[in-house]
Amino acid sequence: MIIFFENIGRGLRLKIIRLGAATRLFFTIISYTSENFKRFNLTIREIYYTGVMSLIIIIVSAFFVGMVLGLQGYYTLQKYGSSEAIGVLVALALVRELGPVVTALLFAGRAGTAITAEIGLMKATEQLSAMEMMAVSPVARIVAPRFWAGIITMPLLASIFSMVGIIGGYVVAVPLIGVDEGAFWSQMQANVDFSYDIVNGFIKSLVFGIACTIIALFEGYDAPPTAEGVSRATTRTVVTSSLAVLGLDFVLTSFMLTV
Repeated sequence: MIIFFENIGRGLRLKIIRLGAATRLFFTIISYTSENFKRFNLTIREIYYTGVMSLIIIIVSAFFVGMVLGLQGYYTLQKYGSSEAIGVLVALALVRELGPVVTALLFAGRAGTAITAEIGLMKATEQLSAMEMMAVSPVARIVAPRFWAGIITMPLLASIFSMVGIIGGYVVAVPLIGVDEGAFWSQMQANVDFSYDIVNGFIKSLVFGIACTIIALFEGYDAPPTAEGVSRATTRTVVTSSLAVLGLDFVLTSFMLTV
């Protein structure tokens, strides 16, 4: 029994140490903000790799999610004689919840793992140590541009996800099922509020972008310089980012609904 509690305490202490190290890395990145934006071309390059290269999976996933929402929502609303409100259901579900959350999960699985693996391999091949020997900060040169690229691309990807998802819902509801097109768009425009729904969804995607990016960067920067260490760090990136997104989603949603 004593050994059991010792193992729990040891694991908890390790988690707290890693949390403190990640927090220190976050504030170190923030301290290089002005220097990073002086060389914004590095951030633009990372925006391409993390954002543009993720567009295919975002667009395809959003379209099918929107189609499923339109199909399921129609048969649910039809029972209550409210099938014309299918546009509202699709739009609110995507803008408030599914857009930011699913985008963050896809971002963690595609871009987050790539960031972790890239930085982990740079550490394993001693490229980061070589930069330090040349008086070049790896955080300023390698980590910070990827951090700001993640923050910039996440809200944009979430917006694209929501728009494509709405189009997918439209394709199912109007041409296939036969819902009135005017009712689909007019009810959506009347019931989706910019300051409450769209802005709250933007805030969620921004927070998710910060969480997923800093987790991916820290796992890569802290990975043991071995093939096994990099692979485990990549796995931890997906697991930790997914749990962080779902937990933060509950906290943000409960806070936004009470304000």
